[in-house]
Amino acid sequence: MLSRCSPMRFAPDMKLLPPVLVGILAVAMIASRVWFPGVVLFGPPWVNVGLLGIFGGLYITLSAASQFRHAHTNLNPFSDPDVLVTDGWFKISRNPMYLGFALFLTGIAIGTGALVPLILAVLFVVVADRWYIRFEEQAMQRVFGEAYGDYCRAVRRWL
Repeated sequence: MLSRCSPMRFAPDMKLLPPVLVGILAVAMIASRVWFPGVVLFGPPWVNVGLLGIFGGLYITLSAASQFRHAHTNLNPFSDPDVLVTDGWFKISRNPMYLGFALFLTGIAIGTGALVPLILAVLFVVVADRWYIRFEEQAMQRVFGEAYGDYCRAVRRWL
């Protein structure tokens, strides 16, 4: 029987770490707004709302990463996990670090007020969901078996 955490049958060829991708996208979002503003969706006061996403996303990502460090498990999504972390942020989301990254990038997109950065934020969510998270789920299922399946049934992937 397949669980909601059913792994895909592939491994990424490139090992671009998520924080590196987020950094590249953040720079691309700001650069696109400066050099190619294109369609502007909104201005003040919405631009200020973007700060909530930026700081909230950073807080969630960094505090979830801190949970990993305290649990003595690795942060590298391409390595097998050491510990199944299910407390703190991980009671709310199976992927709070990706959720935080998504909020961070969405905050930048809102802050710029432009369409291209918003598209890049959505692109990150798709890549994270279909590439990183699926690959990690495969490793989690392999290492933790039914305990991970139970966790998947109890906690949603994003929220």
